[in-house]
Formats: sequence, C-alpha cells, structure tokens
Amino acid sequence: MAGKLEGRLALVTGASRGIGRAIALRYAQEGADLILVARTTGALEELDDEVRALGRNATLVPHDLRKEPEKLDSLGAAIHDRWGKLDVLVGNAAMLGTLGPLAHCRPDIFEETMTVNVMANWRLIRSLDPLLRTSEAGRAIFVTSGVTQGVFPYWGPYAASKAALETLVKTYAAEQGKTNVKANLVDPGVVRTRMRATAFPGEDPTQHPEPEAITDIFVELAEASCERNGEVVAAY
Repeated sequence: MAGKLEGRLALVTGASRGIGRAIALRYAQEGADLILVARTTGALEELDDEVRALGRNATLVPHDLRKEPEKLDSLGAAIHDRWGKLDVLVGNAAMLGTLGPLAHCRPDIFEETMTVNVMANWRLIRSLDPLLRTSEAGRAIFVTSGVTQGVFPYWGPYAASKAALETLVKTYAAEQGKTNVKANLVDPGVVRTRMRATAFPGEDPTQHPEPEAITDIFVELAEASCERNGEVVAAY
C-alpha cells in the first residue's frame, strides 16, 4: 500500500537525533524521499542507512545552523537544480541556550539561540518558498514549545526565540492565502529528548514518551490533503 507521503520530497532540519530523526524515519515509512540537515555527519550517515533500508532515498546536508548562513541561502538553488521543487519543509532544529536570569545570559549565547531558533528558519523560508510554491501542495512545519503560552522565569532566550518563531510562521502562513502552501507549528509537549534531559537533569526520562510517539501530527500536516494553515497544533 502507498504511504501517506508517497512521492513527496521533504527536508528536515535537526534530523540526526530526537524529534527530527523520528520525523525523518516516519516520513520514509510513509513513502517520502528526504533531505536531511544536521550537524553530526556520523549520525546522519547512520540515519541514511535506516532510510535506505525502508526503500527511500536520502540526501545528507551536514551543516551547523549557527555558522555560515549563506549555505542556507543557497540551499534552495541546489534543490531546484536537482529536483525542481520541495513538497515539505520541517524546521525542527533548535537550541536551548542557557537557563538562568536574563541579566546573566551571555550575549553570544542569546544571539546563537536566536540564530538557530529564529534566523535559520527565516532563511529557510526565504530560500525554499519558491520551491514550496512549485509543489502541488507545499507544506511548511516548524517546531515550537509550550514556553510561549506563559511566562517562564529563567527560560528567557529559548522562550523569546520560540515566541518570535511563532509570529514569524503565522505571518508567513497569512501571506499564503492565494497559494498552494500551508504553514503551521507543532508543540510537541514533553518528549524524551536530549534537550529535555539538559533542562531537567533530575527527571526520570522514562516517564516521557519517545519522539516516535508524536510523529502522527507531522504526517498529517505534511499531507497534500491538509488544509490547516497558521495554527499551533499540539502533538499530545
């Protein structure tokens, strides 16, 4: 039987571990071919083996989103030259920054957090929007966080970056009214990831679901039939 994403081409950032890795494997199971972006080449190669074992193709893009932003600017042209379109963009990569009083946060850490969580996603939108418009049903999905739903002391850089990301994506979605592109955000909730373990080192990680448990919503939002646009969708 054909998968829900059969024949679609999807780009996933932060693909080498955690939620990004789970999304990539689920997309492959659903029939998508993949462009996988992450910092760690070895982990990408391991993921590539798993994707190919599922009968799908993967193109690996080792890249640290904190550095060389011009690589993201040129990504659209490279994809256009090879495939001529992009069906799904998943902006998953993120960094926590530091937890502590805002007045104590180092400027370089604050800037890096905004660079990865906001600026990199804006650059991806800027570079890949023409390709998503070329698709019969372009879909852009970004990962946000529940920290945007209140005030969380000591989470300043991360919370500010995710709030900015939500406004960015909702604005992009509102601009797509007369196109075939839909853009949404997913709040994954509490998931067993390395970031969660860093933020809450005293927790028992086994009490939280694995990233694989929340991939259904990423499939739904990536399908050509999905009509949702400009929403923050809870995965739980």
